[in-house]
Amino acid sequence: MASSIPDEVMMNAALIKELADVAKDEALLQGVLMRTKETPNSSELVTYAPFTLFPSPVPKPVFHQALAVQTHFNTMVDKISQDTDFLQEALTSTIEVDDFTARLFKIHQQILKEGKSQSIVLGLNRSDYMLDQKDEKTSSLKQIEINTIAASFGGLSSRTPDVHRHILKVCGRLEESRQILANNPAAGLARALAKAWELYASERAVVLFLVEEVQRNIFDHRYIESELWKRNIPSVRKRFDEVYEKGSLDPDKRLFVDGKEVAVVYFRDGYMPQNYINEQCWDVRLMMERSRAVKCPDISTHLAGTKKVQQVLTRPGVLERFFPERPEVVQQIRATFAGLYTLDVGPEGDNTVAMALAEPDRFVLKPQREGGGNNIYGSEIVRVLGAVKESTERTAYILMDKINPAPVQNYLLRRDAPLVISNCLSELGVFGAYVRQGEHMVMNECVGHLLRTKSSEHEDGGVAAGVAVLDNPLLV
Repeated sequence: MASSIPDEVMMNAALIKELADVAKDEALLQGVLMRTKETPNSSELVTYAPFTLFPSPVPKPVFHQALAVQTHFNTMVDKISQDTDFLQEALTSTIEVDDFTARLFKIHQQILKEGKSQSIVLGLNRSDYMLDQKDEKTSSLKQIEINTIAASFGGLSSRTPDVHRHILKVCGRLEESRQILANNPAAGLARALAKAWELYASERAVVLFLVEEVQRNIFDHRYIESELWKRNIPSVRKRFDEVYEKGSLDPDKRLFVDGKEVAVVYFRDGYMPQNYINEQCWDVRLMMERSRAVKCPDISTHLAGTKKVQQVLTRPGVLERFFPERPEVVQQIRATFAGLYTLDVGPEGDNTVAMALAEPDRFVLKPQREGGGNNIYGSEIVRVLGAVKESTERTAYILMDKINPAPVQNYLLRRDAPLVISNCLSELGVFGAYVRQGEHMVMNECVGHLLRTKSSEHEDGGVAAGVAVLDNPLLV
């Protein structure tokens, strides 16, 4: 796909340098901010979050396809989270070999045994896609994953459209500047948090953001906090260790932290094994799950977002389990699926192993992990899979068809990085938000989008992992 910016602009070094300087200032003006890696827990010194100099072209039909299917993905995740038999069947082989998934599943089982304390369910997720370019003319939308916990960049992506509008105006592309879409995921995510808080029905209760030890990306959270404060909904930020020290349940299972009742726990931590640095973190997770607070996500919704569940959903007849009598919804969702293959022990898994070892460049090997930078490619697939192919350890992974997007040229603006033109690949994320109370779906919306772009030399990793940068779609 060609760049949306003409060569006389892209190749004019003096103009590009000037535009980059303007762009960085505009990003700071608009609040596209991150703390520095040197002082990640202080806002005394901040820098711009990395971003592209120009917006990237995205075909209009696939963009609208991604938005249109999002409410169905919201419904699907919610239905999976309520289907205990399905989660048990889907994750049986994984929990035998993957300790992290097994620990989460153990909490899930304990909550089932005790009975849930809260009928309000809040889901904030992000479904990520790439465009698979089969030939010059056609590209199809293929889902990489759905993130059901700590889906980031809803805040900063609400601030980037004005940056790209400004840059396009400065370089004389007024028509294109008008085509940059309005986008405010922060407001939509906050609307769902607010709805859950409202249904909890305690005016003094707070929304607790469970946050990481290192908080470089704090401004992404702050935009959502700000939207809550506009509604006079108080929020607090606490780490696992702080909740352990100052958190407790009363006899009615209401959660109190630092003397404040918690209406909603919004997980921006707890999505990967290294977040649980000791047993106290696991104790806190269990305490929060047992509480009356609304969890975003609750433990079963967290499990619904695992890679293994994603793979099982591609099997014939599985989507129909969640959407009986809705063939058009099944078709819409299934159209976004890339090929996904089991590595469970047995003939089907053996075939997957043989296929991957014969043509490793056609595939991606995925462990049950979130947070970017975990996937395995090419010759590394042969090394990793070769070592576990005869053991049950292989069931900790799934295999996926590699998606092949068409590269586009752009400049990636990063602090202290050289200003050079790069061949870039983009990933489109779509934010979903839903709230259910008992059987009643109170809210189910698509609340915005996120485009992240990286140099084609990098196989894996997101913005927080230091590989991708923020971007905006320019629909073509």
